[in-house]
Amino acid sequence: MKELEERARACYQGPIALSVNEFTEMLVLDGCFVLELFRGTVEGFQPIGYARNDPVFAMRGLMHSIQRDMVMLENQLPLFVLDRLLGLQLELGTTNQTGLVAQVAVKFFDPLMPTGEASTRLDPLNLKTWLKRSLDLLGDKGELHCLDAFRRSLLKFSYTPNPRSEEDPLPLNLVDKRQQQLVHCVTELREAGVKFKTRKTNRFWDIRFEHGCLEIPKLLIHDGTKSLFSNLIAFEQCHIDSTKDITSYIIFMDNLINSSEDVSYLHYCGIIEHWLGSDAEVADLFNRLCQEVFFDPKDSYLSKLSDEVNYYYSRKWNALKATLKHRYFNNPWAYFSFFAAVILLVLTLVQSFYAVYAYYKPPS
Repeated sequence: MKELEERARACYQGPIALSVNEFTEMLVLDGCFVLELFRGTVEGFQPIGYARNDPVFAMRGLMHSIQRDMVMLENQLPLFVLDRLLGLQLELGTTNQTGLVAQVAVKFFDPLMPTGEASTRLDPLNLKTWLKRSLDLLGDKGELHCLDAFRRSLLKFSYTPNPRSEEDPLPLNLVDKRQQQLVHCVTELREAGVKFKTRKTNRFWDIRFEHGCLEIPKLLIHDGTKSLFSNLIAFEQCHIDSTKDITSYIIFMDNLINSSEDVSYLHYCGIIEHWLGSDAEVADLFNRLCQEVFFDPKDSYLSKLSDEVNYYYSRKWNALKATLKHRYFNNPWAYFSFFAAVILLVLTLVQSFYAVYAYYKPPS
């Protein structure tokens, strides 16, 4: 493990006031604890010898807190360190053992999935057997740490925007909040005739807009969502080569949600399901997530979609149709009353015509 000491130090910002032995010992202790958590996730904690009342591994509430703690950016261990430790533990050797831990990390973070769908559905197996069966799930794609691996699993098959050119450098200052506005909020879009619908996919970021209908995949919000999204945003902000897909998605949702009424309507449409205390808490969560974030809307994978939504919003005819529907045709009886009135008006006009016609041209 000492062979990796210098490389591991370079992964952290600023100097670390620990000797070579102390730093290596810290990596080994923390790494072994993480791997034991991963092993229990795959094989089950009781089958590997932990009691049902174990103070760490048997308490579901504590395990959820551990998962939220391990998803924090400042708590990440370099993935190559964990790969080396896992290779030693499973007697796989000490070289070319990359991409192993990434697969187990994704399974460990399954409860934090914002879609409510587990990314891996396998029966409890021996860790070595599980790795052999799932070796092609992620492979070695250069993940930096467990959070990066989990992020990549969330964004698999995602759209990757073109990298910036040298003529279009990254902004040096925070983008004004008004310039982060991709679309209008749900209430305003509804007034313009935009409809909302749940999109059937487990890719929570995969949003579509067709024929005036905004299709958004279902999003599950729980106690760990704020920690997960905050750290994913922080990761994308800290790594210049990383896409800003998660940030783009959250800012888009932040634009849609301005109030508890917006959350309530998205919940009514089946787009948002949450375990928080109220719709107002959900609105507050999104409104606070992207404060002081470096973000250029032009780099968003939702930029084109946002332009289409805004164009639809700007057409006054759509707003007029929506107003007529919401105010005067908001129930089936209103349609019947309207058609009855039209028929009565037509009959009245016909009767008036024949009365006038008979006056000027009386029958002979």
